[in-house]
Amino acid sequence: MTDETAPRPQGEPAIDPGADADAVGFADLGLRPELLATLAGLGYEEPTPIQREAIPPLIDGRDVLGQAATGTGKTAAYALPLLQHLAAGRRQPEPAGLVLVPTRELAIQVSEALYRYGKELGARVVPVYGGQPIGRQLRALDAGVDLVVATPGRALDHVRRGTLRLDQVATVVLDEADEMLDMGFAEDLEAILDETPESRQTVLFSATMPRRLDTLARRHMRDAVRLQLASQRPAAGEAPRVRQSAYVVPRASKATALGRVLDVESPTAAIVFCRTRDEVDQLTETLKGRGYRAEALHGGMTQDQRERVMGRLRGGTAELLVATDVAARGLDIDQLTHVVNYDVPSAPETYVHRIGRVGRAGREGVAITLVEPRAHRMLKTIEQVTGSPISVEKLPTVADLRARRLELTRAALRESLLEDDLEHFRAVVETLTDEFDVMEVALAAVKLAHEATGGPDDDEDIPDAPVRPDRGEPRRGPREDRPARGASGPVERLFVGLGRDAHVRPADLVGAITGEAGLRGRDIGAIEIAQRFSIVEVPAGSADDVIAALQQATIKGRRPVVRRDRA
Repeated sequence: MTDETAPRPQGEPAIDPGADADAVGFADLGLRPELLATLAGLGYEEPTPIQREAIPPLIDGRDVLGQAATGTGKTAAYALPLLQHLAAGRRQPEPAGLVLVPTRELAIQVSEALYRYGKELGARVVPVYGGQPIGRQLRALDAGVDLVVATPGRALDHVRRGTLRLDQVATVVLDEADEMLDMGFAEDLEAILDETPESRQTVLFSATMPRRLDTLARRHMRDAVRLQLASQRPAAGEAPRVRQSAYVVPRASKATALGRVLDVESPTAAIVFCRTRDEVDQLTETLKGRGYRAEALHGGMTQDQRERVMGRLRGGTAELLVATDVAARGLDIDQLTHVVNYDVPSAPETYVHRIGRVGRAGREGVAITLVEPRAHRMLKTIEQVTGSPISVEKLPTVADLRARRLELTRAALRESLLEDDLEHFRAVVETLTDEFDVMEVALAAVKLAHEATGGPDDDEDIPDAPVRPDRGEPRRGPREDRPARGASGPVERLFVGLGRDAHVRPADLVGAITGEAGLRGRDIGAIEIAQRFSIVEVPAGSADDVIAALQQATIKGRRPVVRRDRA
């Protein structure tokens, strides 16, 4: 499960039982037993803030307008109530729920989440998106469906074909609604909503609330409950002394990347935070295979087991603790040097709480976050809330790793030369030097020492993952690592709401900017054209002028939405 859909784990009390005395569990939200059993089986322990606030009114049938960023668990916030409302043994051919999302990647992700959560209910979930053969979708819809997850364009295509009937839909969810509007789906959304019953429940989640989205909400929602994740900036002077860094990593490479980062960092003691019990167990085994003395800690363990784990960590026989948030509550480990977020935390407050475990008593601590490409918006939200920069760094290469291991071997040998009694080994060296040069003997000894402590010898670098906003912004290539051509000083990235679908070419954008804003062609930097929008780099000092000019201009006969890119 990705960090976007995963609720946060729940189980037995943590080592400090009073720490979560007021915690709200999924059982407190009114979910049906089948869903609670599924969540328990998946190892999830407690709902995120948006889930705690959204699930009860959604179960009660209220319309909900929620503002929450990627990574906060909002998929589960609407997915669980959707499943809650499905009648037992339902076998109607038309869907009871419709979820609209901006991209096919998100459609696949949400449908997978709904399938996992609704497996015990026998929920029939069908994803509908462009790029997939329509015949497969036609067969799936014809067989009967409970919940449809769709991109607006393909959903409207099926509606017009008569293959997707929405007259029985009880709930419509607009997920990432601001992005759907930015991508030009406003008319499609209106057309789709007009096909659904007026009595439906309407749910809208968005990272931002622009005015036109508020207009859409007022037109189609009734007495909506408004939710917004409140975030408090830490008081002045409260921030710990923590070096904060992040690495953008594809999900398939995260375990390997974590091992490499830890190899280079060499923590005295570290906590690695994961979202689920299963992830804790799997990652612990992976780290042990890499030679780390890792221990798991989660709500599925007994109190005695947890205390033994903590004893090994405090006693120095373990160096890594892989844990869920709930299980790690109340822990105070003096020798802790590193905190690792295996995923971007679901709320800024969680991030602040985690990194507060290091950098105490005047010591410097290290906070490391592994970021999947589409989750970096949440990282930026955390930076804004905490007021502290998080440096996005390049993953250690194989060469970096080998150099670091050689340095550790050198340091260990130097310590032994300074502190150990080596006289017992003199006879071995003297015997060997009768046959070999003393330098060759030393090299062989260093090789054996290095191989004995060096861990696995990786031979392939992890490919760079593109840092890109969520939900379909074009991938960034090497071009973005270069300065904007001809640009002196900082640049601004502008979002232009026209892309390949409107047959826009780079020359069209350059022509519009030079013709309307008075810039020269060489002043314009990198240009990326996606399916429904484009990104253009312009000199920072000219950004306002370019935005104002393009908002009054037409490109390919259309007047585009133009704003600063939110990446």
